[in-house]
Amino acid sequence: MTDLPKTFRVKSFGCQMNVYDGERMGELLAANGMIAAEGDDADLVVLNTCHIREKAADRAYSDVGRLVRKDGTRPMVALAGCVAQAEGAEAQKRSKSIDLVVGPQAYHRLPEMVAQAAAGQRPVDTDMPAIAKFGALPPRRRSGPSAFLTVQEGCDKFCTYCVVPYTRGAEISRPFGDIVVEAQALVEGGAREITLLGQNVNAYADAINGDGLDLLIRTLAQIDRLERIRYTTSHPTDMTDALIAAHGDVEKLMPYLHLPVQSGSDRILKAMNRSHTAASYLATIAKVRAARPDIAISGDFIVGFPGETEKDFEDTLAIVDAVGYASAYSFKYSPRPGTPAASMEGAVEAHVMDERLQRLQRRLAEHSLTFNRATIGRDLTILIDRKGRLPGQMIGKTQWLQSVFVDSDARIGDMIDVTTTHALPNSLGGVLRRPDTLVAA
Repeated sequence: MTDLPKTFRVKSFGCQMNVYDGERMGELLAANGMIAAEGDDADLVVLNTCHIREKAADRAYSDVGRLVRKDGTRPMVALAGCVAQAEGAEAQKRSKSIDLVVGPQAYHRLPEMVAQAAAGQRPVDTDMPAIAKFGALPPRRRSGPSAFLTVQEGCDKFCTYCVVPYTRGAEISRPFGDIVVEAQALVEGGAREITLLGQNVNAYADAINGDGLDLLIRTLAQIDRLERIRYTTSHPTDMTDALIAAHGDVEKLMPYLHLPVQSGSDRILKAMNRSHTAASYLATIAKVRAARPDIAISGDFIVGFPGETEKDFEDTLAIVDAVGYASAYSFKYSPRPGTPAASMEGAVEAHVMDERLQRLQRRLAEHSLTFNRATIGRDLTILIDRKGRLPGQMIGKTQWLQSVFVDSDARIGDMIDVTTTHALPNSLGGVLRRPDTLVAA
């Protein structure tokens, strides 16, 4: 029997949904009387893990081994997130330092499980009830200028390389009204920008009346003091005409779309069980650009998928050139246990994957720099979200999600007008357009 922890720290790995889950776990623990700790001396450490890539899982276990407080004692350790869901009680066999294991659909039980761990038990909960956790979480409190809001979880696509259907479950959407209430609370807490999240966010459909993401966006756009709306991550086959139309109609919906393609080869896309082709993907991009000509497109790519030939890879480079991505994420294929691709023949040699990834990233960087250079000399409004490294320097985001460095006395949460002066592959420099244009948070 040990004392209940009085302080906590949540450390999240991976995607934006993990960031959201980490915030909610922190709010839940705080609502139960615990205090967030800034340093490494927390009584409870929650490792909110990612299982998409092997290195991320290994990193979480490595972090468990390094968790020692300044006085030499160890904190209580909660393993949460997708590694917890995938490995369950096996995680505690792998590391005796893990006191409790809680999956992403069960973290509303975290305070109860902490009490069980303090009593000497080693609880594990990886149940996946139908999104029951949201009703058990405390109301949203404060937020920064940009906030995440989960509207949908799980995925029914079963891409052959992906563990999400096994760690997050089937697609399920939160009630429309609950999302609106949470969005209003975030705005009242200081958010000026909200990013709607889901493993397959554009599959969102209210369980009662089937209202989709397009209507949700139009409804949220009516909230006073909410300036910007974004959403991620989307699947190409769920980009409906109604959602595409929202990009042209809703001023608060930012001109930025993250739409993963993964490969430009139809043969590889079929092996991945992606339900789109290169041609259908490009047709969707064309429709989106017709609705919103200034939209920035972001994407995801996997190189070295089993059986990928040089011709398949060249098809990927071709689709990169055809789209002209403003930004993108690219990775070497990483086999995940239990997925169909893990047992496929035709493994690509490591040095070949390395070389292809370098070529792909160089090509993506060229397009990103081209996009950024096209904004030089433009007058833009940026949302300040953090301090820069230099004295007096602040960093804010454009409508296209570019970071802009500017010398300003603006505060985090302010929206200011700048003129962009120079471009780098991943950011822009700018100067204040008119000091009197600052709009206070």
